[in-house]
Amino acid sequence: MPKIGEPVLTIPVDEFLEGVEIDIPESQAIPQLSESELPCLDDFDYEPLVSLNHPRIKTLKCYWKAGWENALDGCWIRESVAEKLYVIAEELPDRWGLGIFDAWRPLALQNELFKAASEDPLIPEELFAEPSSDPVAPPPHLTGGAVDLTFTVDNVPLAPGSGFDDITPAARADFLEEIPGLNRDFRRFLYWTMRSQNFIVFREEWWHFEFGTRRWGALMENKATFGVASPFN
Repeated sequence: MPKIGEPVLTIPVDEFLEGVEIDIPESQAIPQLSESELPCLDDFDYEPLVSLNHPRIKTLKCYWKAGWENALDGCWIRESVAEKLYVIAEELPDRWGLGIFDAWRPLALQNELFKAASEDPLIPEELFAEPSSDPVAPPPHLTGGAVDLTFTVDNVPLAPGSGFDDITPAARADFLEEIPGLNRDFRRFLYWTMRSQNFIVFREEWWHFEFGTRRWGALMENKATFGVASPFN
């Protein structure tokens, strides 16, 4: 059976950058992060999902490669969110790009991941919430408005201080704020790059960003409109 967090498709930031001549652009500190109660949707945007396709965006297909039964060989996201990612990719410095761990995720896969997490004694219960099938309270990845990503350098996806789907406190987006170094600088650059296109980060996962979702609406004091979506409708 596949394990959450595998396969590891990234290289640690400090390990990779010590062997190449490249600087991480300087960024401000990550501000104090918060979570908020998520309101139910009362309006719906039926904007389609599209397949991510850009020369500076590498789709990693983590769950597909890991062999999860309900994973799909593709990477879909809301059209407007894809356009924001394209803008980000094109504005990055030379040699930099985006590596997409996951974007739209079917409910069957989310249930499969939740079941595996709940049966693993090493994973704290609070790290994974049971996915909701309620159309007015969908999980972020089911809406196509959430994306798990990192930066690539020379097309190599990098991990700043923890890997994708890490289950330790090191995964928290601001965990490294008091620890100067390449990993902190990388996380800061990632955070502010995504904020430039109005994405919000999930506090507990440095790699998880959202736009148009219920969490985005709550934290941005805006109206969330992304409900359940599917690339097959």
